[in-house]
Parts: sequence; C-alpha cells; structure tokens
Amino acid sequence: MEKVATRGRPREFDLEDALAAALRVFWQKGYEGASLSDLTEAMGITRPSLYAAFGNKEALFRQALDLYERDKLAYIGEAIAAPTARAVAENLLLGAVDVATQGVARGCMGVIASVACQSVEPSIRDDVNSRTESSKQAMVDRMQRAIDAGEFTAPTEANAITRYLLAIMQGVSVQAQSGATRDELMQVADSAMRSWPSR
Repeated sequence: MEKVATRGRPREFDLEDALAAALRVFWQKGYEGASLSDLTEAMGITRPSLYAAFGNKEALFRQALDLYERDKLAYIGEAIAAPTARAVAENLLLGAVDVATQGVARGCMGVIASVACQSVEPSIRDDVNSRTESSKQAMVDRMQRAIDAGEFTAPTEANAITRYLLAIMQGVSVQAQSGATRDELMQVADSAMRSWPSR
C-alpha cells in the first residue's frame, strides 16, 4: 500500500483507503453533488494533499470510477463468461442486486454517474458514456453468440435482449436507492428469469 506524505507537518495516508472514501462520497452524492470539502473530510486529507496525490476533482472521479469498476463490477466480466445466455443473465441480475444493496451507498454508481453526469463537462460525460458503452457491447456480443448457437426459443435480437437486461439492472439500482430490500430485489430478478426466452 502506497503511503503519501503531505506538505508541512508530515502526515501519511493510504492512497487506496483515501480513494475508497472518495468513491463512497461520489457514490452517495454524484459528481456535482460532491464538494471538495465533502471529499477531503471523508478522505481525511487536506486539499493540497488531494491535489498532490490525485490531481483535481475530475481526475479523482475518474480514479474512483476505475476502483468501482475493478472492485464492484467484476461480476459483469464473470457473468459474461458463463456457459449459457441464461446463466449470463442470472449472474448479471444477482450481481446487480448484490452491488445495489451492499454497504452505506446503495444503488449503482454507474447509473448514478451516467444520470448525474449528463449536465457536467463533456470530458467526464464522454468518459462515463464510453465506460457504459463498453460493458453494453460486451453483453451484446455475448448474446449474439448465444443466438448463433440456437439458445433462444423465439426470434431474439442481441441489442434488444441486452437493453432488457440493462433496464432491469438499472431498475434494481434505482429501487435500491429508494429503499427496496434485497429480498424484494431478488423477487425482481427471479421474475425476470422466469420470463427468460431460452431453452
């Protein structure tokens, strides 16, 4: 773990711990809602230390997104590697429920970021949209392979079935933010799987 000493009176802090704290703030408040004071207080550092270690607020947000994708969205890559489209869908929905209902910050940061970032500077909006599109395309490609393999009982279009899954995953996130319990969200996932159009 890398330690950083701040200027003036020596003070060390752990970069990963500080970044995790910033992630929680962004997750709870979004990019625009998170002030530098919110961030430095949660991270336990001064503004000069934040700038020295992470750059500006935009750079910190990007690093927080990187951490979120690495720690919280690993389930997406694992789900896409499942042997059938049905297993892919089930793992995606279960992963979405897990991420949306754990810890203090409820919901999905990707959803929060994509909604909250539509009004911010284009560089951040474009970065968030690019990350979202990359995950979506991986899902589309996986569904197309399942279609080509004859896994679906009815005519199915890869983009449409992916959007269906994403809509449920995003709905799980929004409902979690509104206070839905894990059991309630698991019922949503179970209902979706009962109507899944595969053999």
